[in-house]
Amino acid sequence: MAGNSPLVGVLALQGDVREHERVLDELGIEHSPVRTVDQLGEVNALIIPGGESGVIDKLTRIFDVRDALIDRIQGGLPVLGTCAGLIMLADRLTGGLVGQQTLGGLDVTVERNAFGSQVDSFETTIDMPPIGGAPIRSSFIRAPIVRDAGSAEIIATLPSGEIVGVRQGNIVGISFHPEVSNEVRVHEWWVRTVVTPALQ
Repeated sequence: MAGNSPLVGVLALQGDVREHERVLDELGIEHSPVRTVDQLGEVNALIIPGGESGVIDKLTRIFDVRDALIDRIQGGLPVLGTCAGLIMLADRLTGGLVGQQTLGGLDVTVERNAFGSQVDSFETTIDMPPIGGAPIRSSFIRAPIVRDAGSAEIIATLPSGEIVGVRQGNIVGISFHPEVSNEVRVHEWWVRTVVTPALQ
């Protein structure tokens, strides 16, 4: 990390890691893949990408990073979770695989695959009040929905009212994939309003 510029880790066990790295490159933000406890210890913030939440759960155990992830999240590490990343950050999960566990951190209940299968994926634009400006281009791919936001702040909803974005302290979880839609404003907002203040 140079000066107050953050080093953002991207959990690189499974999922759309490269898409997040491309967005960070476009924003000029230093980043590093995270697969080990040592790599996790070097970063100032973490992105948990979309993918298959059940597979990511298993791989955190295989790579022996699960406990370290929980410790750093509980310790205030700024985290952005997209799609499967939101599932991993939820304290409560419905529709999960048998034995599937989350890392926790967000006082929310998330329903896995809430919109259906892969063929039910869609793209749309949504208003995200904390960011403002034009609606956010967003891809929903086997996406989850926040069924109960608990004590988390709701930061994004679909026009039909479903909750697709929440924030609780340094943790942000969204149901959609801005990185797939070539949308950089979510990452820029997260780094500017969540990550950078945490370094000061």
